[in-house]
Amino acid sequence: MKRNSDKFDVVIMAGGMGTRVAENFPLIPKPMILINDIPVLEHQIKVLADSGFKNILIVVGHLHSVITSYFDSGENWGVKIKYFVEETPLGTAGALYKVRDLLSANFILLNGDLIFDMDLERLYKFHMESERLATITVHPNSHPFDSAIVVKKGAEVVKWLSKDDPSRADDEYWYSNCVNAGIHVLNKSIFDNIPAKDKVNLDRDILKPLIKSGNLSAYSTTEYIKDMGTLDRIPEVEREIASGFVHSKNLTFKQKAIFIDRDGVVNKHVGHLSNIEDFELIRGVEDAISTLNNLGYLCIIVTNQPVIARGELSVNQLEMIHNKMETLLGKHGAYLDGIYYCPHHPDSGFEGEIRELKFDCDCRKPKAGLLLAAKEAFNIDFSKSWMVGDHIRDIQAGNSVGCKTAFIGENELSEANVTFKSLLSFSEFLTSRERP
Repeated sequence: MKRNSDKFDVVIMAGGMGTRVAENFPLIPKPMILINDIPVLEHQIKVLADSGFKNILIVVGHLHSVITSYFDSGENWGVKIKYFVEETPLGTAGALYKVRDLLSANFILLNGDLIFDMDLERLYKFHMESERLATITVHPNSHPFDSAIVVKKGAEVVKWLSKDDPSRADDEYWYSNCVNAGIHVLNKSIFDNIPAKDKVNLDRDILKPLIKSGNLSAYSTTEYIKDMGTLDRIPEVEREIASGFVHSKNLTFKQKAIFIDRDGVVNKHVGHLSNIEDFELIRGVEDAISTLNNLGYLCIIVTNQPVIARGELSVNQLEMIHNKMETLLGKHGAYLDGIYYCPHHPDSGFEGEIRELKFDCDCRKPKAGLLLAAKEAFNIDFSKSWMVGDHIRDIQAGNSVGCKTAFIGENELSEANVTFKSLLSFSEFLTSRERP
């Protein structure tokens, strides 16, 4: 996608003190912490360069000479780097206002403490096509309970809940695992109305006010993004980089996935589930999905939900059930990368049915529409993926697109490649195959 080469199309905020790790690294700023002998900031610049974003403005402050002397003009990395020095802290966005004339009309904004590897051109294209003023990158993570949660409708952000929001103190407040990842694309016109004050907070003063006007988009990705704000994450990230796990999650590469039927595999089967109080995870499912997450598989729910067409459950009620599922999984460090459901039902004659949903569709399993939609969204390689379910229609859907298939049940199903009694047993099987 063509961009203005005379302006900076990336801003990296690298001026913070990094108070949580500063005492362990007193002589360097946080973005210069070494990860596999390479500074965090250098990891970022390499991803930017590989994605074609080579005009970079770095906002520096604390110990800024360490950064400027190391990277200089950026020539050694095939990029052009300029610096803005915050002599006094201006908040998370104050510097942007001061450099706005140097920026492209739409530019990427990064936090300087992130390790990530993602298809940035895909993100930028999404932002441009959304025609909104700002886009935040969101993703599921293994600790949503202590992260800010973004609530979206389609691609539009409708609510932003801080981790200490009073509503989240309720043990039965269910939410989708959708977390702000710290990577943004902004149209610089958002700075036209920045309040006049010494410090400007990006989230509070710029992004959150855009929700009311419908001008904030959320770009959902399954790619690797992790902030280096705590010391305990460093060895984990080093292992994941060294193993190739981080780079493999970039959506320019084909992904492997586990497609998972919901009822009877993830939650206890109670017939046509229509009451959120009846939703209960099967024992061991949290550990199973966490294991699959760590093996590098995308975990994607694909479920027939004819209760919607039958008028027994609304879309909003179904989404709340799925929020409960994601919240319960998240409390145990497990997450889903996607949820796809079919709301249709081919048979008529139910009291309260929704007539426009009563037809023979292409997404109701055993047809493969749900799997094909996920393939398109996540660049999935079916030959490296599995369909896991407790009904023959799940297995038929997986077989039809070339997935390997696992049946969950007491008795073997000949149409499936393997049979296990639970999702947990299946995850243990994959672990034994894929880990030395």
